[in-house]
Amino acid sequence: MTQERKNPHPKGKITIDNLSQALYIVNRHAKTAPNPKFLYKLKHESLKKLLDEGKAKKIGLHFSENPRNSKQQSDVLVQCGHYTFHIPPTKADFSELPHLGKLDGSVRNPKSSISLNQAKGILQQFTGIVEMEQPPANQRKNRPYQKPIFKKLGERYT
Repeated sequence: MTQERKNPHPKGKITIDNLSQALYIVNRHAKTAPNPKFLYKLKHESLKKLLDEGKAKKIGLHFSENPRNSKQQSDVLVQCGHYTFHIPPTKADFSELPHLGKLDGSVRNPKSSISLNQAKGILQQFTGIVEMEQPPANQRKNRPYQKPIFKKLGERYT
């Protein structure tokens, strides 16, 4: 296996274009992942770092497509390269950013063809966040079999 294949984006070659494509792929997969917490954390931390470095900018607020418990909820629209993403707003965002109203369904992000593993690798390299190994969901499978203990009626289990 060649060096390029093992690490498709070495440290010196991380660009805004690569980062925005990786964010797009991670965000797209997070919507259908069985455990999306890490993917959303990776997206959020990457966007936060890009905003701090001035490589991404907040455009405005949109009404959320799927509000939680309220009838209206707003999200911050962030532009990074040729892609746009939504993140949860802070209190300051409501006073500093213009409200753009309802989300326009005709505006789409460009397609990207990198794999999820490559995208995660790029964002992990950029942010320094590492995915922790998940413990098995069902701990019973890892325990050795233990025979049941039957006692006579009235006896105690010790």
